[in-house]
Amino acid sequence: MTPTTRPPATPPRPTGAARPPGMLHVRFRNAHDTPVSAGQFEQLLGLLAQFTPMVEALPPDAALADVRGALRYFDRDAAGIAELIRLRALAWHGVRCTIGIAANPLLARMAAQAAAPGEIRTVPDDAEAVTAFLDRRPASALHGVGPATARALSAYGLDSVGRIAAAPPGTLQRILGARTGRVVQDRARGIDPTPVVPNAVARSMGAEHRFVHDELDPDRRRRALLSLADDLGARLRTTGQVARALTLTVRYADRSTTTRTRRLAEPTAHGPALTEAAYALHAALGLQRARVRAVALRAEDLCRAELAAHQLSFDPSDDKAHRIEAAVDRARARFGAGAVRPAATLGPAARRTPPPKHGSKPPGPGAGRH
Repeated sequence: MTPTTRPPATPPRPTGAARPPGMLHVRFRNAHDTPVSAGQFEQLLGLLAQFTPMVEALPPDAALADVRGALRYFDRDAAGIAELIRLRALAWHGVRCTIGIAANPLLARMAAQAAAPGEIRTVPDDAEAVTAFLDRRPASALHGVGPATARALSAYGLDSVGRIAAAPPGTLQRILGARTGRVVQDRARGIDPTPVVPNAVARSMGAEHRFVHDELDPDRRRRALLSLADDLGARLRTTGQVARALTLTVRYADRSTTTRTRRLAEPTAHGPALTEAAYALHAALGLQRARVRAVALRAEDLCRAELAAHQLSFDPSDDKAHRIEAAVDRARARFGAGAVRPAATLGPAARRTPPPKHGSKPPGPGAGRH
């Protein structure tokens, strides 16, 4: 009898060995470096779900996936699974993936940010490798450290992640406060216990305004944005939802588009807050003599209003604005959506036209002739 040859068995992992990194932070972009649409994003989340049920959507163009439970099933390490995701996204959807791999969400996010477009970058689950990866990065590279916190740290010479990690804990707590100081130092040392929370793709709500002619006047574009933001706010409040982000899409005469997204300071359905964000997005584009054919706003990352946290304000004007908005909503519910709208949407000519006097008749066909 001819003896059968069996493949050598995979040696067992030592009992005390660290688990291989298995957190993937995936950013999606179309092949021409344009943002993915909401439909594409939902399909790409479905692609990630083929590898692991632990997928957390990060609208509008990213996701976090914990593939540690899938390593044995696919007989690949995290980099091998990331390569499969990258190839399938490009072949099936024409979308390019930039993927960061690490032992926790913080390091995976930073690896993806440091990677070139379409690249897969891994931070090994090793203390020395993590320290080398973080050491010279600016303080603002840490997730959750905004410009104000970075300036406060830099004022004390803590302008790099390595220096923050080496600072005495008491120093950071005096600068940032007890809780924030501990969190920032943990992140500077590559520590992030945040779990991946599976969630459904965030719903969105949009509105678009098409100009009769290609529009060059920025004031008319702002009036269109005011009308769109007011409409979105009313629809959100009617459905009991709030938005965490706002996306502006500008379509030009040559049919090209520009899309920008801004996270809101807090989840909101307040018309003035949405209008302010829309104006800021429009101003950031720096359009000079651009011929604009249409503008669109989309409220992103929606959630139920009762589940959203709201920052309390002692400003009486803020409370008054919300009361006025509630009254406007009641008037629209009774008399129709067009019963009340912001005066600024009418334009300066309409606002200057005086209302007809009580009892006067409208001018006849021959009025104004000489």
